[in-house]
Formats: sequence, C-alpha cells, structure tokens
Amino acid sequence: MSTLRVPVSGEDHTTGTAQAKFVLVEYGDYQCPHCGLAFPFVKKLLKKHTTDLQFVFRNFPLQESHPLAMMAAMAAEAADRQDKFWEMHDMIFKNQKHLSPDAILGFASKLKLNQNQFGKDLRDQALLSKVEADFEGGLRSGVNGTPTFFLNGEQVTSYNETYKSLEALLKEK
Repeated sequence: MSTLRVPVSGEDHTTGTAQAKFVLVEYGDYQCPHCGLAFPFVKKLLKKHTTDLQFVFRNFPLQESHPLAMMAAMAAEAADRQDKFWEMHDMIFKNQKHLSPDAILGFASKLKLNQNQFGKDLRDQALLSKVEADFEGGLRSGVNGTPTFFLNGEQVTSYNETYKSLEALLKEK
C-alpha cells in the first residue's frame, strides 16, 4: 500500500475542519468519469462529517485520456486567485460531460470572476507549475489513475465508487 509522499500544506486546496480526525486527499482529473462519480460521494461525506473530516483536492490531469483535464485544472487554479476554487471545482464536476473552452469561460462568467484576470491566469506559468507539482507529488505517492484517495496518509485501495465504501473507511479508522 502506498503512502502520501507530499504532506498536506497551506499550498493545498482544503475544505472541512482544519484539525480534523480524518484527512481525505484526492488526486483527481476533472474529465475523468470515475472522479465525476466520486464527486457527490465526497460532498456527502463532508456534509455528514462536518467536524471530523478535512478534504484535500490535488490535480492529476491524465492528458492522454482526457484532453480537457489540464485546461479544467488550470481554470480551477485561476478561479482560486479570485477565491473561487471550490465554486469552480464544483461547477466543472457538475458539468463534466459538457467541458469545452467556451464552457470554462462560461463558468467563470457565472461565478462573476474578473474575465481579464481569469484569462491571464489561465496562461500563467506559475499555475501550470502548481498543477504539475500536484501531478508529480501524485506520481511519487504511487498514483497511476484517478481518482486516487489517501485517508490519513494511507492510500485507499478499497474504494469502489460508492459512498458506502468511503463511509466505511471512516468507520474503520
């Protein structure tokens, strides 16, 4: 079983309780259908475990399989510069089957992002470096597909695309 090689830090996108008993890290790809299936399960877990769960999302765009994954990751990172990472993250997953460059710009508009700033940030080398660093950290942690979850630093090998499997993991710990 693999362990998380890059500890959770202030550079990560986190939601939930900062000092949580459980820290769930996902290496995900915005265009991956399996990540799309996991998305509502994670939301449900966060709703149920409001005081004892922190969720961390790291980008792992599988560009050969999902040609729009890098663009979507960059859009989420660009939205983060306007304090809207989680809103963009959720919007992308909710509209995963309709991703396109125009759709991404439409999401930014719906979120009332500054369009000029968003456009510049989409092309910012620093944001590309962040996405690539997430990807490299995933590789170092043994990630070879998405979604890959780590619970309290240990890779989850029993996730089978159901809420119950994620919920059971929390009960085991």
